[in-house]
Order: sequence, then structure tokens, then C-alpha cells
Amino acid sequence: MLAASLAQAVGSLLPVAVAVAISPIPIIAVVVILGTPRARINGLAFAAGWVVGLAAVATAVLVLTGASGADDPTSSSATGANWVQVTLGVALLALAARQWKGRPGPGEQAELPEWMEKVDRFGPGASTGAGLVLSAANPKNLVLAASAGATIGQAGLTAGQDVVAIAAFVLIGSLTVVGAVLYALVDRRGSGAVLTGVKAFMAAHNAAIMTVLLGVIGAKVLGQGVGGAWG
Repeated sequence: MLAASLAQAVGSLLPVAVAVAISPIPIIAVVVILGTPRARINGLAFAAGWVVGLAAVATAVLVLTGASGADDPTSSSATGANWVQVTLGVALLALAARQWKGRPGPGEQAELPEWMEKVDRFGPGASTGAGLVLSAANPKNLVLAASAGATIGQAGLTAGQDVVAIAAFVLIGSLTVVGAVLYALVDRRGSGAVLTGVKAFMAAHNAAIMTVLLGVIGAKVLGQGVGGAWG
């Protein structure tokens, strides 16, 4: 029964984790970092910051929403957790609308964050900080990671299963960032053209990708919260 609950929780996390994994800005950032002279150490540092940030946000929300009784739909803890999901769902939908509204016009080039122009001067500390900020402080990924923590918190898992669920979310959510770093380390020469192509695609389609992801995940999270609160 507990194993089934864990499998169900991880299944519910998959859409959110995939949305985090294909979020364009972190992918662009890690590709830019991997194109600098200190690619090896800075790439690993960025990936470490990214992983820690995702785990920290998801764990914090898990602790807040996974209080005793959160898996009992009639408890006050469950009611609070449902309202957290409603809030997160609304936030994701608002971010989707904002992303679409701010998309580049026809013929315009998408603008990247100004700090990316300074990446070649980054050391390991700044690279770690960049990964941490993009996973734990960037509004889009912050809300996505928080929704993952809320989902786990409501699943009624044991402490050990909570750890497994968090690890699964972080693993899937980090596949692109960590994968890019490992690819660059294994094939330094051949990876450059491939990663540059990925970067160009993500930069050109950032608004469309994030609008769809945030809209779909927002509707899912909002539906879960509404269903739990009034179902």
C-alpha cells in the first residue's frame, strides 16, 4: 500500500519535474557557462547550486504542507495544504499569462538576462549562486518546485518515502542541466555545436515553451487544490 502511494506520488510529480527540466533559461545559462574557459569547475558548481535549490524549496514546502493529518481530507492540515495548491496554481497561471504577454514581437530577438553577459568572469562561487538563484529564487521554478513539495506533502508518505519522492523530483528536474554538464565533460569538443544549437532554440522559443508549461501545470495544480478543498 505504501509502495503504491509512493508510486502514485512520483507519478503526480512527473509533469512538474519535466516542466522544471525543460525550463529554457537554466538550460541557456548552463550552456553559456560551459562555453567559458572555466567550463569544468563552473559547470559542476552551477549544477550543484541548481540541485540544492530545487531540493531546498521542495523540502521546505513539504514540511509546511506535510504536517500530521495532511493526508486526511477532513483535517485542518489537509485544508491548509489544499489552499496552498490553489494559491500555487493561480500563481502558475498568472506567470503563464505574464510570460505570453512579454513575448518578443514578430522579428524581434528574445532578450536574455544581463548577468549572462558576465558569465565568463564567474568563479565557482558565482556559478553555484547562479544555479541556486535560478532554481530557488526564479519565480517560475520556485513555484514549480513548491508545487512539487505540496504534492508530496499531501501524499501521506513515510519520512523515508518523502526523501525518495524529493530525490525523484530533483533527479528528473535536473536531467537537462546536469546532463549538459556531463555531456560537456565527456565530449568537450563535440558537445559545443550541439549545446549551442540547443541554446539558440531555447532562446528563440522561451516564451512559448514556458507559457504552455506554466499554463498546463498551473491548471493541474489548481485543479488538485480545488478538488481537495471542495471535493
